[in-house]
Amino acid sequence: MGIIEWILLIIVFAFLVSRFMPVKGVNNIGVQEAKAKFKDNGVQFIDVRTPGEYKANHRKPFQNIPLSNMSSEIEKLDKEKEVVVICQSGMRSTKAAKMLKKNGFQKIYNVKGGMSAWI
Repeated sequence: MGIIEWILLIIVFAFLVSRFMPVKGVNNIGVQEAKAKFKDNGVQFIDVRTPGEYKANHRKPFQNIPLSNMSSEIEKLDKEKEVVVICQSGMRSTKAAKMLKKNGFQKIYNVKGGMSAWI
């Protein structure tokens, strides 16, 4: 293998690793931990699924901000408060958590397994 192939292989590997590594400042929590936060009025609960998915099955107090709208809606959220993010499986909420982190949010919690894990 030539040097160019090795460089490309390393770049692809680094990209894949970065996609699946946990984001610094984002804590993955389970469903029970998310439910325990329901009592805290200082927490913002965001469901990043589509409006159709949200309408079909959601939990209060999660409010629906679809991932596709997150960048335009992010300024409506309070950076000083904790944010709990959920989606169907955990993939979109991980992306949303990264967006929140890049926009200065400090206390971000991603629900592992998303709504699929909800019991």
